Amino acid sequence: MSRAAAVRFERVWKRFGTGSVAVRDVSFTVPAGTLCTLLGPSGCGKTTTLRMIAGLDYPSEGRVLIGGRDVSTLPPAERDVSMVFQSYALFPHMTVLENVCYGLTVSRRPKREAEAAGRAALDSVGLAGFEARLPSELSGGQQQRVAVARALVLEPSVLLFDEPLSNLDARLRRKMREEIRELQQRLGVTVVYVTHDQAEALAISDKIIVMNQAVIAQEGSPRELYESPASAFVAGFVGEANRLPATLRRLDAADGEVQVGAAQLRLPHRGLPDGLAELALRPEAIAVLPAGDASAMLSGTVAKAAYLGGVVEYTVSTPVGEVFVVSPAAGRPWAPGETVGLRFGAHGAALLRGPALA
Repeated sequence: MSRAAAVRFERVWKRFGTGSVAVRDVSFTVPAGTLCTLLGPSGCGKTTTLRMIAGLDYPSEGRVLIGGRDVSTLPPAERDVSMVFQSYALFPHMTVLENVCYGLTVSRRPKREAEAAGRAALDSVGLAGFEARLPSELSGGQQQRVAVARALVLEPSVLLFDEPLSNLDARLRRKMREEIRELQQRLGVTVVYVTHDQAEALAISDKIIVMNQAVIAQEGSPRELYESPASAFVAGFVGEANRLPATLRRLDAADGEVQVGAAQLRLPHRGLPDGLAELALRPEAIAVLPAGDASAMLSGTVAKAAYLGGVVEYTVSTPVGEVFVVSPAAGRPWAPGETVGLRFGAHGAALLRGPALA
């Protein structure tokens, strides 16, 4: 493999036509040898950002740097990057080995040398022995591995993935994301990975950049984004989150007392002023207790219950609004209409910096 390279955006804009802004004043750095995911809903600008790294689109303003070199106006062939597309884009009339070697062949590498590199790339993705097959003879997961091998054989310093698992079923998606992560760590290549699937992003990333409406909403490690979302959008997009009205009283330079109905929590105040606030509370951070339990912080009535095998999902009506809870499916589940108590854990609770609920 080539030496991994860092990717840096410096105040990048991308406009289409006269009024459409796909990426607005975006700056970030992907450290060399890490896997960074661009996460966000459709139309947020993540794929356009990826295409500007690949050279398939050029920035309207700002700079794109790979390995410290300004590549903003360079064509794809001069950027030392490879891309795995959502559709895989395999040639149906070529064998697996011919598909993998295609990039080397068009760059006039000797056939024997190209085939040796292609076989090594196939071996690295667990497809040794599949060289003579056609794409139509492979499963979806195997086709995806061929597409990865075709990208790896060029020995890029940056490997790009554009929604590579969206065509696979849920079980295969989980297996393939684990394989992509293992491959990235083993080879030490820099990976920029686009997805709208938050579970996928949390599972494989060193760093996540959440985008919304053409700008970066928040960036950080998976744990930072999940446990300390900067806004209601991030809290709701990176996992499930209850948004509850609260009152904040700052206690010191770091922590505050947060009042949610009858419940009190001590949490980092994140620089917010005293007064009305909004609390993001993860569903799995809430325990459902029998009515009257002394450790309960809020009381409520079960409005909905859904048994999902390993967990039960509850919607509980409380004085501060409906609260969504994901509870282990141990023992007798609570039925709609039953009165219960709720206890909040500090882990999985965070004050939001956005506007408070009215």
